[in-house]
Amino acid sequence: MARDSAAEGAAQPGLTRQTLVAAALRVLEREGISGLSMRKVAAELGVKAASLYWHVRNKEQLLDLLTDELMADAEAPPRQGDWREQLREYSLRYRRHLLAKRDSAKVVAGRLALGPNLLRLMEEQLDRLREAGFTDADAALANYLLGAFVQGFVLQEQSPISASETEGASRSEVAQAAADRLRGLPETTFPNLVALAGDLTAPSMDDRFTFGLERLLDGLATLLTENEARVQHSSGTPPNTTSSTPR
Repeated sequence: MARDSAAEGAAQPGLTRQTLVAAALRVLEREGISGLSMRKVAAELGVKAASLYWHVRNKEQLLDLLTDELMADAEAPPRQGDWREQLREYSLRYRRHLLAKRDSAKVVAGRLALGPNLLRLMEEQLDRLREAGFTDADAALANYLLGAFVQGFVLQEQSPISASETEGASRSEVAQAAADRLRGLPETTFPNLVALAGDLTAPSMDDRFTFGLERLLDGLATLLTENEARVQHSSGTPPNTTSSTPR
């Protein structure tokens, strides 16, 4: 089908999947995902759009390739520290990585594109989880959960908080306006919103991310402890009550 779509054009010398993806990344960085199209990628390369279909079937396949390419320079979880420290640092790195690339979370969120770069990162993270003692099933789910949390969080960060932001207001100005509005609500009708106006709007995105990540790691630590206790009980070994998971 890709060859049929390119019938009106010919394969361009020097045009490869890699050069196509590199051009798509430039368009993404310049115009965002809303401005990314096969036509604009072709224009970036100085070829007709039909030439691209020798290398990708459609835009969705291009997005698969982009997803993996966006992970090319992502750092794997570190080896220093215990599992919790490693996964915390990896999540922090992953968030910084996505934030540094325009609309990257909008490209990768929910997309399972098993290219070499994503495979490398998944292998490294699964290795940390299994080494920590998580069951295979729990390691697989934890791998998904951590990725989904970071991507989902950055997806919100890379989206306008309101129309005011798209019109030029800063996020802090939008947050302050929201706090003022909440404080001005009728207290008899909205007692909690009035009382928590500052708490709802004051925390930075860094603080929100850290809170969510630590609670997620708390849950994984509890799961790991429960699994260890279950194994010890089935084997008749007394539970180790002296060990604890560092935070």
